[in-house]
Amino acid sequence: MHGLTWKLGVVGLAAVTTAAVLPGGHASAAPERKGPTTDYVVLYRDTAHAKSARAAIKAAGGKVLEENSAIGTALVRTKNLDFSTAVRRGGAVFGAAHNRPIGHVPPPTSARELAERLSPADRAEALRRIRSGDLKINTHRAAAARRAVVGDPKPVAPDPLAPRQWDMAMIGATAQQSYATDPGDPRVKVGVIDTGIDGSHPDIAPNFDAADSRNFTTDIPDADGPCEVQSCKDPADVDDNGHGTHVASTIAAPLNGMGIAGVAPGVTLVDVRAGQDSGFFFLQPVVDALTYAGDAGLNVVNMSFFVDPWVYNCSNNPKDDASAQSEQRTVIAAVQKAVFYAHDKGVTTIASMGNDGVDLGTVKADAASPDYPAGKAYPRTLSQDCMTVPAETDNVLAITALGPSGRLAYYSNYGGTHADFAAPGGDAFDTPDHKVDPTAQILAAYPEHIGRANGDIDASGNPTSPFVVKDCSNHVCGYYQYLQGTSMAAPHATGVAALAISRLGTPNGDTITMNPRLVQYAMAVGAERKDCPDPAAYPYTIDGTDGPKSFTHKCDQQLSTNSFYGQGVVSASGVAALPSLTGLSGPAPSRPNRPAPAPTPSAPPTPAPAPTPSGAPTDNPPTDAPPTDAPPADNPPADNPSTPPSGDTPPTPDGSASPPAGDTPPATDSPASPPADNNPPPGDTQPPSPDTPPTADPGDGTAPPPGNPILVR
Repeated sequence: MHGLTWKLGVVGLAAVTTAAVLPGGHASAAPERKGPTTDYVVLYRDTAHAKSARAAIKAAGGKVLEENSAIGTALVRTKNLDFSTAVRRGGAVFGAAHNRPIGHVPPPTSARELAERLSPADRAEALRRIRSGDLKINTHRAAAARRAVVGDPKPVAPDPLAPRQWDMAMIGATAQQSYATDPGDPRVKVGVIDTGIDGSHPDIAPNFDAADSRNFTTDIPDADGPCEVQSCKDPADVDDNGHGTHVASTIAAPLNGMGIAGVAPGVTLVDVRAGQDSGFFFLQPVVDALTYAGDAGLNVVNMSFFVDPWVYNCSNNPKDDASAQSEQRTVIAAVQKAVFYAHDKGVTTIASMGNDGVDLGTVKADAASPDYPAGKAYPRTLSQDCMTVPAETDNVLAITALGPSGRLAYYSNYGGTHADFAAPGGDAFDTPDHKVDPTAQILAAYPEHIGRANGDIDASGNPTSPFVVKDCSNHVCGYYQYLQGTSMAAPHATGVAALAISRLGTPNGDTITMNPRLVQYAMAVGAERKDCPDPAAYPYTIDGTDGPKSFTHKCDQQLSTNSFYGQGVVSASGVAALPSLTGLSGPAPSRPNRPAPAPTPSAPPTPAPAPTPSGAPTDNPPTDAPPTDAPPADNPPADNPSTPPSGDTPPTPDGSASPPAGDTPPATDSPASPPADNNPPPGDTQPPSPDTPPTADPGDGTAPPPGNPILVR
């Protein structure tokens, strides 16, 4: 059954006095304190007693607009100023958060946007240097490409802009390497949780699945501008921001003789939109997108966003008042439950680490939260319970960004216990003279209508900026833009994950499934190990228009991972060299050519449940479920309105540094030898130490190579 149920709401609520359920289960006639109409995302204590939670919402003066029954959240509208406190009385509700953005592709004035697009001054300086001859296109060289292709590669012609794709050369996603061995299987479906995908872009359309795509957002005129359609709900093949289209084409732009090719040019792209036109991401669309990904049978989702208004969500920070603490706990818990739900359905979840240039393991201060609405931020000292979401959410692979030389990008967040893998994300200052070079960023698809609106494309259809490239084939033209960020690094890892599933997953008719933990394991086997620089304190010089700046990032090396590169740099050629199992069920089917569905603003169609992946965790495994003092996933204690919440404790980590008991992937000593049957070996009841490889040996010669232990989270 589809996990989402939808209820149409009414704008505004009648000013009524409602009874609040008190811990003792009695009604109170205390009047509400009325204020402006406000939307909240309410997280139920558990899904089995949703009826009690809905009663608590009503008693607190709220009206349910939408409900996600899979994980137990509701979008609620109220005028009660004390709603977030009142709704938690009785214990049926874990918490409530204002339905403000929890993560976004920042507006042009934000620091994170400046990291991705650079400042207007630095962009102008790049144009001046090119016009003056000081800067030649492609003056830089990518770090050494990955291991050679093995087996019987098929001749493949590169796409026209391949020489500009240093990022694909870095990870071996080229015509001579992974494309020739395995470009990916169309039965593998990759969800892009972002600002949308321009499904009409000529370098995306051949791989775009309009039928399975969904838009979980509704345009907000105050933030997004006038609605383009009467319902204010864009079709699920539209991107009025550009960020999601860039991400999607990096993952899977096809090999079609035009523009660029993605990491996995043969897999299928699905738009699972949770971002507004303006780039904001609201909590309810994000959790809805994650649960839909599980229900729709998607294999991988990319999440290149992170949490606002709290750059770091803290459970019990003494600098925050009770309402702010409850809100942050609700964000952490709601996203965690949605990730658990998708993971249990066989979805591999991948996220960007963030662009603040800090070590997430040691960062101590936060002066930027809450960053929405503007002017509300205050300084906080951070504790170990503070985290970014979704990058630090359990069962999410977090990705750092690299420049063309292979160094950690100057803006990339990092952290010893946080970074899982590294991938090219671009670094415009990773140049011999430390000055700006747009081609040291990542080139990927750009919606033409956004380029024209931004002034990057003139009336004749020609680029006006060195950050935009045009390519035409058979009288059809596509546009591409250079961006940088961990948002650009994550899709490279997502593409590699899609290749791993293509080669090692279990075919089942028109689908392929694979346990997310085995996906991570295959990525680790195929990755290029990269140790910390020597010395570990790596120096940076950034010579921008405001003058040179120097600083260092210090790398922490452990046995099997480090804070810059995690378990290594993802490698398309390394994963594509693993033996393919798809031949067990015959050749892969051709890609279906399905028309886009009619818009369904209030009731998205309900897809059939995804087949359970072979070897995947069963629904709600004990080791992956939140502990009993957190909002349990499906097996709650008896509904007892007289029992108050126990401190609103959110789900605690489930030991994400190690796989749960009984779910430890087999170790390998040969990248060419994957797990024999796509199932973890039985009997491994103790997860491996984070600094040691798995000790299980299935007896088939697949022990890990000496000196290259694999850490599976």
